[in-house]
Amino acid sequence: MASSSPISAAATTAAATTTSPYLSPAPHLRLRVGSSGGCPRATLRTRPIAGRRSSSGLRASCRLPPSPLQRTCSLFSEKKKSLAATKCSHGVAVTKLSPRHMYPISCFRAHNRCGNFWKRYTPGFFVDTSSCQFQRHLFGSRSVKLAHVSHALGPEEPHVASTWSDTVLEKPGLSFLDLESEKAELEGFLNSPLPSHPRLHRGQLKNGLRYIILPNKVPANRFEAHMEVHVGSIDEEEDEQGIAHMIEHVAFLGSKKREKLLGTGARSNAYTDFHHTVFHIHSPTTTKDSHADLVPSVLDALNEIAFHPKFLPSRVEKERRAILSELQMMNTIEYRIDCQLLQHLHSENKLSKRFPIGLEEQIKKWDPEKIQKFHERWYFPANATLYLVGDIDDIQKIVTQIEFVFEGTLAKNETENVNTPSKFGAMASFLVPKLPGGLGGGLSNERSSISFDQPMLTKREKQSVRPPVEHQWSLPGLGHNAKPPEIFQHELVQNFSLNMFCKIPVNQVCKYGDLRVVLMKRIFLTALHFRVNTRYKSSNPPFTSIELDHSDSGREGCTVTTLTVTAEPKNWQSAVKVAVQEVRRLKEFGVTKGELTRYMDALLKDSEQLAAMVDSVPSVDNLEFIMESDALGHTIMDQRLGHESLVAVAETVTLEEVNSIGAEVLQFISDFGKPTAPLPAAIVACVPTKVHIDGVGESEFKIHPHEINDAIIAGLREPIHAEPELDVPKELISESLLKELRVQKSPSFVPILKDGNLTKIFDNETGITQCRLSNGIPVNYKITKNEARCGVMRLIVRGGRAAETSESKGAVVVGVRTLSEGGCVGNFSREQVELFCVNHLINCSLESTEEFTAMEFRFTLRDDGMRAAFQLLHMVLEHSVWLEDAFDRAKQLYLSYYRSIPKSLERSTACKLMLGMLNADERFVEPSPESLENLTLQSVKDAVMNQFVADNMEVSIVGDFTKEDIEVCILDYLGTVSSTSSKTKQDIEPITFRPFPSDLHFQQVHLKDTDERACAYIAGPAPSRWGFNAEGKDLFKLINPSNMNGEMPKTNESILLEEEAIEKNVEQGLRSHPLFFSIALGLLAEVINSRLFTTVRDSLGLTYDVSFELSLFDWLNLGWYVISVTSTPSKVYKAVDACKTVLRGLHSNKISQRELDRAKRTLLMRHEAETKSNAYWLGLMAHLQSPSIPRKAHTSLHSPKSPLVFNIKAKGVFVVTEDISCIKDLTSLYEHATIEDIYVAYEHLKVDDTSLFCCVGVAGTNAGGDDMLDIGEEESDAGHHGMMPTGRAFYSTDYRLIDESPVTFRP
Repeated sequence: MASSSPISAAATTAAATTTSPYLSPAPHLRLRVGSSGGCPRATLRTRPIAGRRSSSGLRASCRLPPSPLQRTCSLFSEKKKSLAATKCSHGVAVTKLSPRHMYPISCFRAHNRCGNFWKRYTPGFFVDTSSCQFQRHLFGSRSVKLAHVSHALGPEEPHVASTWSDTVLEKPGLSFLDLESEKAELEGFLNSPLPSHPRLHRGQLKNGLRYIILPNKVPANRFEAHMEVHVGSIDEEEDEQGIAHMIEHVAFLGSKKREKLLGTGARSNAYTDFHHTVFHIHSPTTTKDSHADLVPSVLDALNEIAFHPKFLPSRVEKERRAILSELQMMNTIEYRIDCQLLQHLHSENKLSKRFPIGLEEQIKKWDPEKIQKFHERWYFPANATLYLVGDIDDIQKIVTQIEFVFEGTLAKNETENVNTPSKFGAMASFLVPKLPGGLGGGLSNERSSISFDQPMLTKREKQSVRPPVEHQWSLPGLGHNAKPPEIFQHELVQNFSLNMFCKIPVNQVCKYGDLRVVLMKRIFLTALHFRVNTRYKSSNPPFTSIELDHSDSGREGCTVTTLTVTAEPKNWQSAVKVAVQEVRRLKEFGVTKGELTRYMDALLKDSEQLAAMVDSVPSVDNLEFIMESDALGHTIMDQRLGHESLVAVAETVTLEEVNSIGAEVLQFISDFGKPTAPLPAAIVACVPTKVHIDGVGESEFKIHPHEINDAIIAGLREPIHAEPELDVPKELISESLLKELRVQKSPSFVPILKDGNLTKIFDNETGITQCRLSNGIPVNYKITKNEARCGVMRLIVRGGRAAETSESKGAVVVGVRTLSEGGCVGNFSREQVELFCVNHLINCSLESTEEFTAMEFRFTLRDDGMRAAFQLLHMVLEHSVWLEDAFDRAKQLYLSYYRSIPKSLERSTACKLMLGMLNADERFVEPSPESLENLTLQSVKDAVMNQFVADNMEVSIVGDFTKEDIEVCILDYLGTVSSTSSKTKQDIEPITFRPFPSDLHFQQVHLKDTDERACAYIAGPAPSRWGFNAEGKDLFKLINPSNMNGEMPKTNESILLEEEAIEKNVEQGLRSHPLFFSIALGLLAEVINSRLFTTVRDSLGLTYDVSFELSLFDWLNLGWYVISVTSTPSKVYKAVDACKTVLRGLHSNKISQRELDRAKRTLLMRHEAETKSNAYWLGLMAHLQSPSIPRKAHTSLHSPKSPLVFNIKAKGVFVVTEDISCIKDLTSLYEHATIEDIYVAYEHLKVDDTSLFCCVGVAGTNAGGDDMLDIGEEESDAGHHGMMPTGRAFYSTDYRLIDESPVTFRP
């Protein structure tokens, strides 16, 4: 899905989150602009160990019972923001309930996991998700969405239709005894335990190893196995800082049994945080050929990794080099800011001093013996928990396998005690043992395999309190000596941010009353989010974002409330005043009755939606939810039980209690400075050393702690008034207006084929229906149960930034942002539109890329949610409102981000490469200040709306709807859109690669920094997805000269090729298929990535992280590849040479069949898993009827001279067809691809010196000086001192199974 741009993240909005069980994430926008830091609180965990890079450095995820839409929510999640990643999300808006704390540090990064499918579903109106080529990968695959709570339950559900203030506690006409009786009954209910997950199975072996098993059918025939060892950086002594992470590397990558799984389709990974080391394997349940059970092999590999590693000197040295490279790679300004936040938040304990990555000087010293001694001290079965979640039905068989593999493993020098009968005898079966670490929670309702007469180990038990640290709580009356605000000032910080922290003990959620408190907090903080968002969004506010987060952190052993304010440095005081003023307003006046009803209904509605999708949740999401909840000691429920419990407690909630509970959460802010107020755990400001002042230039930025306190107190003294109620529209298009539109427009379906009479074409194999409206809009839809009672719709228009002219640079991307900033349609204000989305559970996003502009709508099927989404789309197309102040904000956001680029090593380096490679074409970078100054509101409006014409549109819809319902919506709301056509042919200015020779083929960037780091990018031309190159050549004519005579075979009937010609025609047919280059290059990318890791990282030890990624365009006739590598200043040039050697070495070192088979398995498994996602199907369906991409569309619709389209049958027989083979043939194409096919594609990847472009970036105290290259001065014709390339279209046909987010620069 669309990756969020740092610019789109800079929307003026606020966010409030709470940890909440069985609720969708609270409406939450985490916004950051540029490289400024001030990222709200984060904790460390090391990088995931296996695969390629993770989606971002600052990952935000939560632990509600997960949904198949990846609501990234979790039951009482921990706040988790990584401190350990390079691609931190500066400027990225993250929608979530609360971030799961602590990042993993690990050996190498994991693949992005199904970005589209896993995006959380959060209602809200237009957010611009336009992204830039480089920035998409700098910041990961995050989409920018205005988050709102979900839609309310309808009137057909009387059990939740009451007004929430009229509860059992407020019933009139009851006697005193009746009231007392009902009160006692309510107290009894609230004190009763929550029900436990009915399918969760717990157990413990004789050696103390705990295990948790959950059968889960999605994805089919696969399972997750995670071994969590309860040891991390918090357990390290002064001279051991980083040793747990070192063991993670050595144990994982040194395991021979893990390596044996690589050919089975299994994927493995690992990470380390403050007090966990987790090794995990995602595996098929059986081998593909022999159907042998893989569970024992996976368990055996985990047993070896965790408890029996070999600390060979060669492996230790290899991983030492990798970790030192990793340490420099991750040491971005965002990481350093997060370290500062943690150090001050936990200044009283070891959490502030034991970051998992460790200390460089110590990492260099350890010998294998010292590392092994730490392992012997902590890595034993009784200090570990095994989690198994997946398509496993026979629980007893799994338990037997666990016992067989692990029961022989004991801690070193430990022996079993004699097995003696329990003195309780038969009575023991009625007792529930108490297990440390939250494992005992809810055991009475969960199946358990714990034996009461098993041998008891008196030694080496897991610590019952994790992490073993003490906190200073922010509670009333616990202290009077407030700590002054801390200020972190650095030259690489771009914007101002302030973080106020409050730290209290975790309240375990095990009773109905606990759940009720969480629900009330959620309602209260949701109101704050929406108030700030609606009040200030349209008034050019002084802040960039205001965020309030309330979340549990099991990894830190506390609950933290964080107020985060980000702003331009010049506006920081006004921003702080507004934030605390709004907090005080909510605390003093509370939520209104209307707000309570609205958000209660919305949360219950979303909870019901989660419950409906209980059988569609991927195993990995359920597993992570269980691990998180277990660490916090919460009762674990499934989605259905969670919803039922939520409904039960919702009917007991009163307005007075909501405001009382919420006021307690905000007291550390609203009562700041008062003797009775809880003291903040810390106040930390992250600020730049210099700021840009218009007309002056760079000026020193000064700030003092007392000024921060003064701004807070001044804001609290501002006069406040109660919140007024808002009028929420029930519909955007009335029934009477709709009737008029039907009469005026006479919408109907028209024949799709030029010479036919079919108005709809249905493909039985894929379930895709294609149709065309009388106004010219083509529509594709697919009915699927993949995501129960949900749907997603995407409108795509051709053009994007490629349609910008030299006189209108930036017009499209700024115009999209302007439309997003305004948020108005027709006579409805932004506030009304957003509340309409809340009430109908709609989430909308808007994106512009190089090739296309797109709008996406996610909706539910309840309460006319689909009809409401179609109404909104109609209003945007017909009655969008363009506002001058929204245009001004959009320009300012791009200007701010532009100025931040030179403060980022990765972005500066990527910018320089992009400018050099594409002749400084501004369509592929952020617009310069000069270009922004030349834009007007009318010019950006024209640039965008001229693309939204009927004959340039295509709409695709996927969801759990009926044929009748979807076609009524299509006719009513798309069919009544005005019939328009492009005024002129959409010609684009040529896009060219810089010719050789040029001194810009190799460039350098030097960045002054206190710490040393280095990165490099190597790029070159590649074909487009459909077989064209930048010179305009049709590569199919080069590889199939005999077939490209312009004649199409007869297609009246399928033509079976002769059996004796099968072998020849298989090869010829595959290379004639429109997807040949996409398939072959995808497999090639997998092979190159594997070789880069093996050579540059593993053998030569020149990097921690290296990747090869492709960017293949659909409409534009070009593509490119990029190798990104991180290293140290002393090794980066050697790393670049090694990468070039691997890239060019495929002829001298031929691709083996094993390499190809592994690449096939990887891509096929990814494709199979992602077909369960609605968003993935949208990508597959994109351009099916687009005349601009005839090789994707029907062969007979637009271009009679298109290349042959073949279906490849199981026996290798081809059938020439007119159907949508580009979707149906994917599996067969991968299966039939040969090594020779890969080399055919490789020949059209330009890797010679005349085609390669390279840029090396080095940061450090000695960087720069006489050889420092200024990004702005080098390319005078560009007018840029730093620019960010634009992002790939998220809706491009998702055959790029290499990487979900299109693969250009991902530093």
